[in-house]
Amino acid sequence: MLSKEKLNRINELSAKAKSGQLTEAEAREQTALRKEYLDTFRATMRHTIENVKVVDVEGNDVTPEKVKQAKKNKFLN
Repeated sequence: MLSKEKLNRINELSAKAKSGQLTEAEAREQTALRKEYLDTFRATMRHTIENVKVVDVEGNDVTPEKVKQAKKNKFLN
């Protein structure tokens, strides 16, 4: 998870960009912070999906094979 300070900075830079007052250095900082945010989000989402087990009404495991394989690969590495 990204720190509260970094999230606040992303929001500050976004507001500044909307008003058209973003410097070149701030634009680079904004790009780097956005990339870090997306990388963190994707890693968290991947972790969540890999730990999901889907069960039908009858109690059968119907987790997609792709998710099962990803979980298996995670533990092998």
